[in-house]
Amino acid sequence: MNFPKSWDIRRSRFCVSLRDVRGEEAPLASATKDGVFLRGDLEISVWNPLSDTSSYKLVEPDDFVIGLRSFQHGISHSEVRGNVSPAYTVLRPGADVYAGYLKYYFRSSLLISQLANITQGIRQGQAIDIEAFRNLLLPVPPLWEQRRIADFLDAETARIDRIRNARLRQLSLIEEKLESTLYYKLVRSSAITVQLRRLGIRVTTGPFGTVFSASEYQFGGIPMINPVHIKNGEIVPDRNHAVSPAMAARLHRHLLRSGDLIVGRKGDIGQAAIVRPDQDGWVCGSDSIALHPNTEKVRSEYLAYALRSKFVRSQLLARSLATTMPSLSEGNLLSLEIPQLELHEQDRIIRSIDHVQAWKAKAVAAMQSQLSLLSERRQALITAAVTGQFDVASASGRGVGA
Repeated sequence: MNFPKSWDIRRSRFCVSLRDVRGEEAPLASATKDGVFLRGDLEISVWNPLSDTSSYKLVEPDDFVIGLRSFQHGISHSEVRGNVSPAYTVLRPGADVYAGYLKYYFRSSLLISQLANITQGIRQGQAIDIEAFRNLLLPVPPLWEQRRIADFLDAETARIDRIRNARLRQLSLIEEKLESTLYYKLVRSSAITVQLRRLGIRVTTGPFGTVFSASEYQFGGIPMINPVHIKNGEIVPDRNHAVSPAMAARLHRHLLRSGDLIVGRKGDIGQAAIVRPDQDGWVCGSDSIALHPNTEKVRSEYLAYALRSKFVRSQLLARSLATTMPSLSEGNLLSLEIPQLELHEQDRIIRSIDHVQAWKAKAVAAMQSQLSLLSERRQALITAAVTGQFDVASASGRGVGA
């Protein structure tokens, strides 16, 4: 890649120095794809294998951290003071290198592609060869220009992020539209509610460990379906979680039939999907319950939509057997109440909700496409700016993604 003639090209060892300060009092921090954050501020829990953190490395504002996933998303910039894992590498920018510029360069497509070429495979990820990293060539604009590039990208990425957040809010509203339809078609139907057992629905729980053990899984074969395989109302099998035809025959009472519903009974209980004709004969997993509707009283599609509604899911949670890991029994599932409607009324509701579901699918696809384009635009803009492909003073030039 050609850089502006006024820019220096230096090895990274002359741009950033290694920093290894340990034993300091500071809260624990972690490097993520979005930067370095204190663990207490993260929405996810982070496993800490060491009770003694004296070997952890101190990171301070405007330091950078190379972690086990840096080859995927770049090098993380820190705005906090904390202690990070000793497996991380902490970097401090030199006096004539602006941290705001490096923050973006270290997330550019160019740098990430270079990192991918200097990784070493290990069990829990891929570690970057630090000596090879220190020999990478980095473009270094004059300090005043580094600041100008960083200020430009701060403003432009903030604008893109505002658009992205607006799209995410729209996605949430789309989901609310479907839930509102479910509520008005089901809860506000003015019909009396009735327990599932009164509709002639039968249930079968998947096989327990005494009948089937995890060691009997095989690659390929007949899929066994557990809650992890139920996604957005569809069954998505895993070829690694399958059984042989002989095992399926042995588990014949747990076989799924076309039109059945399969429901998760552990974790995110109530996740449900209809068994399609091409999935007939698959096996209900041990963490699932199969519902066999009485087609003279209830449509599978109506039952699936009812189970998806907040009205029924609130009943599921209330009936779950544990607080730390909610679970569902056959009896609790059959005691759920749904509006009792004639089949022609169920058909009318199914058509109405199907229409909203189809609209939702198109709207979500459009929004996700826009989010993908925004991410591409953001990355292209960053890479073009930090490599001098256009003058940020005029914000014009070639090589910037549309």
